[in-house]
Amino acid sequence: MLKKINYRKFLWPVVIGLVLWFLAPLRPAALSIAAWRMFAIFVATIVGCITQPLPIGAVAIIGFVAATLTGIVDINTAVAGFGNSSIWLIAMAFFISRGFIKTGLGRRIALKFVQLFGKRTLTLAYSIIGVDLVLAPATPSNTARAGGVIYPIIQSLAQTFDSDPKKGTERKIGSFLVFSEFHGDAITSAMFLTAMAANPLAQTFAAAKQIDLSWMTWFLAALVPGIISLIIYKMYPPEIKETPNAKKWADQELQQMGRVSTAEKIMSLIFLIALLLWVTGTVTGIDATLTAFIALGLLLLTGVLEWQDVLHETGAWNTLTWFSVLVMMATELNKLGFIPWLSKTIAGELKGFSWFVVLVILIITYFYSHYLFASSTAHVSAMYAAMLGVALAAGVPGTLAALMLGFFGNLFASTTHYSSGPAPIYFGSGYVKQTDWWRMNFILGLVYIVLWLSIGTIWTKILGIW
Repeated sequence: MLKKINYRKFLWPVVIGLVLWFLAPLRPAALSIAAWRMFAIFVATIVGCITQPLPIGAVAIIGFVAATLTGIVDINTAVAGFGNSSIWLIAMAFFISRGFIKTGLGRRIALKFVQLFGKRTLTLAYSIIGVDLVLAPATPSNTARAGGVIYPIIQSLAQTFDSDPKKGTERKIGSFLVFSEFHGDAITSAMFLTAMAANPLAQTFAAAKQIDLSWMTWFLAALVPGIISLIIYKMYPPEIKETPNAKKWADQELQQMGRVSTAEKIMSLIFLIALLLWVTGTVTGIDATLTAFIALGLLLLTGVLEWQDVLHETGAWNTLTWFSVLVMMATELNKLGFIPWLSKTIAGELKGFSWFVVLVILIITYFYSHYLFASSTAHVSAMYAAMLGVALAAGVPGTLAALMLGFFGNLFASTTHYSSGPAPIYFGSGYVKQTDWWRMNFILGLVYIVLWLSIGTIWTKILGIW
Protein backbone atom coordinates (compact mmCIF):
# COMPACT_ATOMS: atom_id res chain seq x y z
CA MET A 1 0.00 0.00 0.00
CA LEU A 2 1.39 3.39 -1.01
CA LYS A 3 2.06 5.88 1.77
CA LYS A 4 -0.16 8.96 1.50
CA ILE A 5 1.93 12.08 0.91
CA ASN A 6 0.68 15.62 1.43
CA TYR A 7 1.92 17.03 -1.88
CA ARG A 8 0.48 20.46 -1.07
CA LYS A 9 3.38 20.92 1.35
CA PHE A 10 5.72 20.78 -1.66
CA LEU A 11 4.11 23.94 -3.01
CA TRP A 12 6.18 26.52 -1.14
CA PRO A 13 9.63 24.91 -1.56
CA VAL A 14 9.00 24.23 -5.27
CA VAL A 15 7.57 27.68 -6.03
CA ILE A 16 10.27 29.52 -4.09
CA GLY A 17 13.01 27.38 -5.61
CA LEU A 18 11.76 27.89 -9.18
CA VAL A 19 11.24 31.63 -8.75
CA LEU A 20 14.80 32.05 -7.46
CA TRP A 21 16.16 29.75 -10.16
CA PHE A 22 14.60 31.76 -13.00
CA LEU A 23 15.64 35.05 -11.43
CA ALA A 24 19.26 34.13 -12.18
CA PRO A 25 19.54 36.67 -15.06
CA LEU A 26 18.68 39.42 -12.53
CA ARG A 27 21.25 38.26 -9.97
CA PRO A 28 23.89 40.69 -8.63
CA ALA A 29 26.77 41.05 -11.06
CA ALA A 30 29.26 39.77 -8.48
CA LEU A 31 27.60 36.34 -8.41
CA SER A 32 27.94 33.55 -10.94
CA ILE A 33 24.90 31.70 -12.28
CA ALA A 34 26.10 28.56 -10.45
CA ALA A 35 26.27 30.43 -7.13
CA TRP A 36 22.77 31.84 -7.57
CA ARG A 37 21.22 28.52 -8.59
CA MET A 38 22.95 26.73 -5.73
CA PHE A 39 21.32 29.34 -3.51
CA ALA A 40 17.91 28.58 -5.09
CA ILE A 41 18.27 24.86 -4.42
CA PHE A 42 19.53 25.47 -0.89
CA VAL A 43 16.63 27.82 -0.02
CA ALA A 44 14.10 25.40 -1.51
CA THR A 45 15.59 22.57 0.56
CA ILE A 46 15.49 24.64 3.76
CA VAL A 47 11.87 25.64 3.10
CA GLY A 48 11.12 21.95 2.51
CA CYS A 49 12.72 21.15 5.87
CA ILE A 50 10.30 23.65 7.44
CA THR A 51 7.08 22.59 5.65
CA GLN A 52 8.14 18.90 5.72
CA PRO A 53 6.07 17.33 2.91
CA LEU A 54 8.34 14.36 3.63
CA PRO A 55 10.63 13.64 6.58
CA ILE A 56 13.59 16.00 6.66
CA GLY A 57 16.02 13.28 5.48
CA ALA A 58 13.89 12.62 2.40
CA VAL A 59 13.66 16.35 1.67
CA ALA A 60 17.45 16.60 1.87
CA ILE A 61 17.88 13.70 -0.56
CA ILE A 62 15.59 15.43 -3.07
CA GLY A 63 17.70 18.58 -2.68
CA PHE A 64 20.83 16.46 -3.18
CA VAL A 65 19.39 15.04 -6.41
CA ALA A 66 18.44 18.52 -7.64
CA ALA A 67 21.92 19.90 -6.97
CA THR A 68 23.69 17.06 -8.77
CA LEU A 69 21.20 16.48 -11.61
CA THR A 70 21.36 20.14 -12.63
CA GLY A 71 25.16 19.97 -12.68
CA ILE A 72 25.61 22.63 -9.98
CA VAL A 73 27.60 20.10 -7.93
CA ASP A 74 29.35 17.05 -9.37
CA ILE A 75 28.50 13.72 -7.77
CA ASN A 76 31.96 13.12 -6.30
CA THR A 77 31.89 16.46 -4.48
CA ALA A 78 28.33 15.84 -3.33
CA VAL A 79 28.94 12.40 -1.82
CA ALA A 80 32.18 13.63 -0.21
CA GLY A 81 29.92 15.60 2.13
CA PHE A 82 29.00 12.34 3.83
CA GLY A 83 32.58 12.04 5.05
CA ASN A 84 32.51 15.16 7.24
CA SER A 85 34.06 14.28 10.61
CA SER A 86 31.84 16.63 12.63
CA ILE A 87 28.71 14.96 11.26
CA TRP A 88 30.10 11.55 12.17
CA LEU A 89 30.74 12.87 15.67
CA ILE A 90 27.00 13.59 15.91
CA ALA A 91 26.10 10.11 14.69
CA MET A 92 28.56 8.41 17.05
CA ALA A 93 27.24 10.33 20.02
CA PHE A 94 23.70 9.22 19.17
CA PHE A 95 24.95 5.67 19.58
CA ILE A 96 26.61 6.54 22.89
CA SER A 97 23.37 8.04 24.18
CA ARG A 98 21.63 4.79 23.23
CA GLY A 99 23.88 3.11 25.78
CA PHE A 100 22.51 5.39 28.52
CA ILE A 101 18.96 4.46 27.61
CA LYS A 102 19.50 0.74 26.99
CA THR A 103 21.42 0.10 30.22
CA GLY A 104 19.04 2.21 32.31
CA LEU A 105 21.92 4.34 33.53
CA GLY A 106 20.24 7.57 32.41
CA ARG A 107 17.06 6.71 34.33
CA ARG A 108 19.03 5.68 37.41
CA ILE A 109 20.96 8.96 37.42
CA ALA A 110 17.67 10.87 37.15
CA LEU A 111 16.08 8.93 40.02
CA LYS A 112 19.18 9.46 42.17
CA PHE A 113 18.95 13.20 41.67
CA VAL A 114 15.27 13.15 42.64
CA GLN A 115 16.08 11.03 45.68
CA LEU A 116 18.79 13.45 46.85
CA PHE A 117 17.28 16.81 45.98
CA GLY A 118 13.53 16.30 45.58
CA LYS A 119 12.14 17.51 48.92
CA ARG A 120 10.98 20.86 47.51
CA THR A 121 9.54 21.61 44.07
CA LEU A 122 12.28 24.10 43.24
CA THR A 123 15.11 21.72 44.14
CA LEU A 124 13.24 18.93 42.38
CA ALA A 125 13.22 20.99 39.17
CA TYR A 126 16.92 21.71 39.53
CA SER A 127 17.65 18.06 40.19
CA ILE A 128 15.97 17.21 36.88
CA ILE A 129 17.93 19.94 35.06
CA GLY A 130 21.03 18.58 36.83
CA VAL A 131 20.45 15.21 35.16
CA ASP A 132 20.29 16.98 31.82
CA LEU A 133 23.55 18.78 32.65
CA VAL A 134 25.30 15.50 33.54
CA LEU A 135 24.10 13.70 30.42
CA ALA A 136 24.58 16.62 28.01
CA PRO A 137 28.32 16.18 27.20
CA ALA A 138 27.72 12.69 25.82
CA THR A 139 24.24 13.14 24.37
CA PRO A 140 24.21 15.30 21.23
CA SER A 141 20.52 14.75 20.72
CA ASN A 142 18.74 17.18 23.04
CA THR A 143 15.53 15.47 21.90
CA ALA A 144 16.77 12.05 23.04
CA ARG A 145 18.00 13.54 26.33
CA ALA A 146 14.96 15.63 27.16
CA GLY A 147 12.37 13.37 25.58
CA GLY A 148 13.78 9.87 25.97
CA VAL A 149 15.36 10.06 29.42
CA ILE A 150 13.92 13.00 31.36
CA TYR A 151 10.35 13.54 30.15
CA PRO A 152 9.11 10.13 31.41
CA ILE A 153 10.50 11.03 34.86
CA ILE A 154 8.67 14.38 34.85
CA GLN A 155 5.45 12.72 33.72
CA SER A 156 5.65 10.11 36.50
CA LEU A 157 6.42 12.77 39.12
CA ALA A 158 3.50 14.94 37.99
CA GLN A 159 1.10 12.00 38.18
CA THR A 160 2.40 11.16 41.65
CA PHE A 161 1.22 14.58 42.80
CA ASP A 162 -2.07 14.33 40.84
CA SER A 163 -0.96 17.06 38.44
CA ASP A 164 -2.74 16.32 35.18
CA PRO A 165 -3.89 18.72 32.41
CA LYS A 166 -6.87 16.44 31.77
CA LYS A 167 -8.05 17.16 35.32
CA GLY A 168 -7.21 20.86 35.20
CA THR A 169 -4.51 20.36 37.84
CA GLU A 170 -1.48 20.95 35.62
CA ARG A 171 -0.29 23.94 37.65
CA LYS A 172 0.16 21.85 40.80
CA ILE A 173 3.67 20.82 39.75
CA GLY A 174 3.68 19.49 36.17
CA SER A 175 3.66 22.86 34.38
CA PHE A 176 6.60 24.12 36.40
CA LEU A 177 8.69 20.98 35.84
CA VAL A 178 7.91 20.83 32.10
CA PHE A 179 8.72 24.47 31.41
CA SER A 180 11.82 24.51 33.61
CA GLU A 181 13.31 21.41 32.01
CA PHE A 182 12.53 22.65 28.49
CA HIS A 183 14.66 25.73 29.14
CA GLY A 184 17.21 23.78 31.15
CA ASP A 185 17.72 21.51 28.14
CA ALA A 186 18.25 24.50 25.80
CA ILE A 187 20.85 25.95 28.17
CA THR A 188 22.76 22.71 28.75
CA SER A 189 22.75 22.20 24.97
CA ALA A 190 24.47 25.57 24.62
CA MET A 191 27.08 24.69 27.25
CA PHE A 192 28.75 21.72 25.53
CA LEU A 193 30.01 21.24 22.00
CA THR A 194 28.71 17.66 22.09
CA ALA A 195 25.30 18.42 23.69
CA MET A 196 23.29 19.22 20.55
CA ALA A 197 23.50 18.00 16.99
CA ALA A 198 24.02 21.42 15.40
CA ASN A 199 26.96 22.42 17.62
CA PRO A 200 29.58 20.37 15.74
CA LEU A 201 28.03 21.75 12.56
CA ALA A 202 28.76 25.27 13.81
CA GLN A 203 32.28 24.08 14.63
CA THR A 204 32.67 22.93 11.01
CA PHE A 205 31.48 26.26 9.59
CA ALA A 206 33.83 28.13 11.95
CA ALA A 207 36.75 25.92 10.88
CA ALA A 208 36.09 26.94 7.28
CA LYS A 209 36.90 30.50 8.45
CA GLN A 210 40.09 29.26 10.19
CA ILE A 211 38.48 29.54 13.65
CA ASP A 212 39.21 26.60 15.93
CA LEU A 213 36.47 25.84 18.46
CA SER A 214 37.73 23.07 20.73
CA TRP A 215 35.47 21.20 23.15
CA MET A 216 37.17 22.88 26.12
CA THR A 217 37.05 26.39 24.62
CA TRP A 218 33.31 26.03 24.00
CA PHE A 219 32.67 24.70 27.52
CA LEU A 220 34.71 27.35 29.34
CA ALA A 221 33.16 30.17 27.32
CA ALA A 222 29.61 28.96 28.08
CA LEU A 223 30.22 28.03 31.72
CA VAL A 224 29.45 31.31 33.50
CA PRO A 225 26.52 32.57 31.37
CA GLY A 226 25.16 29.03 31.31
CA ILE A 227 25.21 28.60 35.10
CA ILE A 228 23.64 32.04 35.61
CA SER A 229 20.92 31.16 33.08
CA LEU A 230 20.10 28.01 35.04
CA ILE A 231 19.15 29.97 38.16
CA ILE A 232 16.50 32.28 36.70
CA TYR A 233 13.42 30.04 36.93
CA LYS A 234 10.75 31.45 39.19
CA MET A 235 8.40 33.06 36.68
CA TYR A 236 5.97 30.11 36.47
CA PRO A 237 5.65 28.95 40.09
CA PRO A 238 3.92 25.68 41.00
CA GLU A 239 1.00 25.42 43.40
CA ILE A 240 2.77 22.70 45.37
CA LYS A 241 5.93 24.01 47.03
CA GLU A 242 6.95 20.94 49.04
CA THR A 243 7.39 17.48 47.47
CA PRO A 244 8.16 15.01 50.28
CA ASN A 245 6.59 12.17 48.25
CA ALA A 246 9.16 12.58 45.46
CA LYS A 247 11.91 10.96 47.49
CA LYS A 248 9.63 8.05 48.44
CA TRP A 249 8.65 7.56 44.80
CA ALA A 250 12.30 7.63 43.68
CA ASP A 251 13.19 5.14 46.42
CA GLN A 252 10.52 2.75 45.14
CA GLU A 253 11.61 3.10 41.53
CA LEU A 254 15.28 2.56 42.40
CA GLN A 255 14.35 -0.47 44.46
CA GLN A 256 12.54 -1.92 41.48
CA MET A 257 15.61 -1.29 39.31
CA GLY A 258 17.76 -3.24 41.76
CA ARG A 259 21.50 -2.94 42.11
CA VAL A 260 23.67 -1.19 39.55
CA SER A 261 24.17 -3.69 36.74
CA THR A 262 27.49 -4.58 35.16
CA ALA A 263 26.29 -2.94 31.95
CA GLU A 264 25.64 0.32 33.82
CA LYS A 265 29.08 0.22 35.43
CA ILE A 266 30.75 -0.31 32.06
CA MET A 267 28.63 2.46 30.52
CA SER A 268 29.71 4.82 33.32
CA LEU A 269 33.37 3.99 32.79
CA ILE A 270 33.20 4.46 29.01
CA PHE A 271 31.35 7.76 29.48
CA LEU A 272 34.10 9.01 31.81
CA ILE A 273 36.79 7.91 29.34
CA ALA A 274 35.04 9.76 26.49
CA LEU A 275 34.57 12.86 28.64
CA LEU A 276 38.24 12.83 29.67
CA LEU A 277 39.39 12.49 26.06
CA TRP A 278 37.11 15.31 24.92
CA VAL A 279 38.33 17.61 27.67
CA THR A 280 42.01 16.85 27.05
CA GLY A 281 41.76 16.74 23.25
CA THR A 282 43.97 19.78 22.73
CA VAL A 283 46.69 18.12 24.86
CA THR A 284 46.45 14.53 23.63
CA GLY A 285 45.82 15.44 20.01
CA ILE A 286 42.93 12.97 19.90
CA ASP A 287 40.18 14.39 17.72
CA ALA A 288 36.68 14.68 19.20
CA THR A 289 35.23 12.47 16.46
CA LEU A 290 37.88 9.82 17.06
CA THR A 291 36.99 9.90 20.75
CA ALA A 292 33.36 9.17 19.88
CA PHE A 293 34.43 6.27 17.65
CA ILE A 294 36.59 4.94 20.50
CA ALA A 295 33.63 5.10 22.89
CA LEU A 296 31.37 3.29 20.43
CA GLY A 297 34.05 0.67 19.81
CA LEU A 298 34.34 0.04 23.57
CA LEU A 299 30.55 -0.22 23.92
CA LEU A 300 30.51 -2.85 21.16
CA LEU A 301 33.54 -4.74 22.52
CA THR A 302 32.05 -4.93 26.01
CA GLY A 303 28.62 -5.98 24.78
CA VAL A 304 26.85 -2.94 26.21
CA LEU A 305 25.62 -2.28 22.69
CA GLU A 306 25.09 -4.80 19.92
CA TRP A 307 25.53 -4.01 16.25
CA GLN A 308 21.76 -4.27 15.84
CA ASP A 309 21.42 -1.40 18.32
CA VAL A 310 23.61 0.69 16.05
CA LEU A 311 21.68 -0.30 12.94
CA HIS A 312 18.34 0.46 14.61
CA GLU A 313 19.39 3.91 15.85
CA THR A 314 17.39 5.58 13.09
CA GLY A 315 17.85 9.08 14.53
CA ALA A 316 21.61 8.84 13.98
CA TRP A 317 21.38 7.65 10.39
CA ASN A 318 18.65 10.16 9.60
CA THR A 319 20.76 12.99 11.01
CA LEU A 320 23.86 11.76 9.18
CA THR A 321 21.94 11.87 5.90
CA TRP A 322 20.31 15.28 5.99
CA PHE A 323 23.13 16.99 7.88
CA SER A 324 25.58 15.82 5.26
CA VAL A 325 23.45 17.19 2.43
CA LEU A 326 22.88 20.58 4.08
CA VAL A 327 26.55 20.95 5.01
CA MET A 328 27.53 20.05 1.44
CA MET A 329 25.18 22.73 0.09
CA ALA A 330 26.38 25.37 2.55
CA THR A 331 29.99 24.51 1.71
CA GLU A 332 29.28 24.89 -1.99
CA LEU A 333 27.60 28.24 -1.40
CA ASN A 334 30.81 29.35 0.28
CA LYS A 335 33.06 27.96 -2.47
CA LEU A 336 30.96 29.50 -5.24
CA GLY A 337 31.20 32.89 -3.55
CA PHE A 338 27.61 33.40 -2.44
CA ILE A 339 28.23 33.53 1.32
CA PRO A 340 31.29 35.84 1.00
CA TRP A 341 29.21 38.16 -1.25
CA LEU A 342 26.27 38.14 1.18
CA SER A 343 28.55 38.75 4.14
CA LYS A 344 30.24 41.73 2.46
CA THR A 345 26.90 43.17 1.35
CA ILE A 346 25.36 43.05 4.83
CA ALA A 347 28.61 44.22 6.41
CA GLY A 348 28.57 47.18 4.04
CA GLU A 349 25.13 48.16 5.30
CA LEU A 350 26.44 48.01 8.87
CA LYS A 351 29.43 50.28 8.26
CA GLY A 352 29.90 52.92 10.89
CA PHE A 353 28.67 50.71 13.72
CA SER A 354 31.09 49.35 16.32
CA TRP A 355 31.76 45.63 16.10
CA PHE A 356 29.82 44.96 19.31
CA VAL A 357 26.72 46.71 17.95
CA VAL A 358 27.05 44.61 14.79
CA LEU A 359 27.28 41.45 16.92
CA VAL A 360 24.14 42.45 18.84
CA ILE A 361 22.23 43.14 15.61
CA LEU A 362 23.29 39.80 14.14
CA ILE A 363 22.36 37.83 17.26
CA ILE A 364 18.95 39.51 17.50
CA THR A 365 18.31 38.80 13.80
CA TYR A 366 19.51 35.21 14.19
CA PHE A 367 17.40 34.69 17.31
CA TYR A 368 14.07 36.06 16.10
CA SER A 369 14.33 34.55 12.63
CA HIS A 370 13.87 31.23 14.43
CA TYR A 371 10.12 31.85 14.44
CA LEU A 372 10.36 30.76 10.80
CA PHE A 373 12.09 27.45 11.60
CA ALA A 374 10.88 24.18 13.07
CA SER A 375 14.38 22.82 13.58
CA SER A 376 17.38 24.34 15.33
CA THR A 377 19.68 22.31 13.13
CA ALA A 378 18.03 23.47 9.91
CA HIS A 379 18.35 27.06 11.12
CA VAL A 380 22.04 26.68 11.93
CA SER A 381 22.59 25.01 8.56
CA ALA A 382 20.85 27.87 6.76
CA MET A 383 22.24 30.95 8.50
CA TYR A 384 25.28 30.29 10.71
CA ALA A 385 27.94 30.55 8.02
CA ALA A 386 26.49 33.74 6.53
CA MET A 387 26.09 35.39 9.94
CA LEU A 388 29.65 34.48 10.89
CA GLY A 389 30.93 35.92 7.61
CA VAL A 390 29.15 39.22 8.27
CA ALA A 391 30.53 39.36 11.81
CA LEU A 392 34.10 38.81 10.61
CA ALA A 393 33.75 41.41 7.85
CA ALA A 394 32.54 43.92 10.47
CA GLY A 395 35.56 43.31 12.69
CA VAL A 396 33.95 41.18 15.39
CA PRO A 397 36.64 38.99 17.03
CA GLY A 398 36.39 35.68 15.19
CA THR A 399 36.25 33.25 18.10
CA LEU A 400 33.77 35.42 20.00
CA ALA A 401 31.47 35.64 16.99
CA ALA A 402 31.69 31.90 16.29
CA LEU A 403 30.94 31.03 19.92
CA MET A 404 28.03 33.45 20.35
CA LEU A 405 26.38 32.24 17.16
CA GLY A 406 26.99 28.68 18.35
CA PHE A 407 25.40 29.35 21.74
CA PHE A 408 22.35 31.04 20.25
CA GLY A 409 21.92 28.11 17.88
CA ASN A 410 20.55 26.44 21.02
CA LEU A 411 19.08 29.37 22.92
CA PHE A 412 16.75 30.42 20.11
CA ALA A 413 14.66 27.38 21.01
CA SER A 414 13.11 29.90 23.44
CA THR A 415 10.61 31.04 20.85
CA THR A 416 7.82 28.69 19.79
CA HIS A 417 6.24 25.33 20.59
CA TYR A 418 7.77 23.96 17.38
CA SER A 419 11.23 25.51 17.80
CA SER A 420 13.27 22.33 18.42
CA GLY A 421 12.95 18.59 18.94
CA PRO A 422 12.01 18.77 22.66
CA ALA A 423 9.49 21.61 22.12
CA PRO A 424 6.60 19.56 20.64
CA ILE A 425 7.22 16.83 23.22
CA TYR A 426 6.97 19.17 26.21
CA PHE A 427 4.30 21.46 24.73
CA GLY A 428 2.32 18.46 23.51
CA SER A 429 2.07 17.18 27.09
CA GLY A 430 -0.59 19.83 27.66
CA TYR A 431 0.94 21.20 30.86
CA VAL A 432 1.61 24.67 29.41
CA LYS A 433 -0.94 26.66 27.39
CA GLN A 434 0.24 28.04 24.05
CA THR A 435 -0.30 31.66 25.15
CA ASP A 436 1.80 31.06 28.29
CA TRP A 437 4.42 29.21 26.26
CA TRP A 438 4.91 32.05 23.77
CA ARG A 439 4.69 34.80 26.41
CA MET A 440 7.20 33.28 28.83
CA ASN A 441 9.50 32.16 26.05
CA PHE A 442 9.56 35.70 24.69
CA ILE A 443 10.50 37.09 28.11
CA LEU A 444 13.23 34.50 28.68
CA GLY A 445 14.49 35.06 25.14
CA LEU A 446 15.15 38.70 25.99
CA VAL A 447 16.90 37.61 29.18
CA TYR A 448 19.18 35.25 27.25
CA ILE A 449 20.08 37.88 24.66
CA VAL A 450 21.04 40.41 27.33
CA LEU A 451 22.75 37.90 29.62
CA TRP A 452 24.85 35.99 27.09
CA LEU A 453 25.88 39.05 25.07
CA SER A 454 26.90 41.03 28.16
CA ILE A 455 28.25 38.60 30.72
CA GLY A 456 29.23 36.10 28.04
CA THR A 457 31.32 38.66 26.16
CA ILE A 458 32.99 39.92 29.34
CA TRP A 459 33.67 36.37 30.54
CA THR A 460 35.30 35.29 27.27
CA LYS A 461 37.47 38.42 27.41
CA ILE A 462 38.59 37.48 30.94
CA LEU A 463 39.44 34.00 29.66
CA GLY A 464 41.56 35.56 26.91
CA ILE A 465 39.51 33.89 24.16
CA TRP A 466 39.53 37.14 22.18
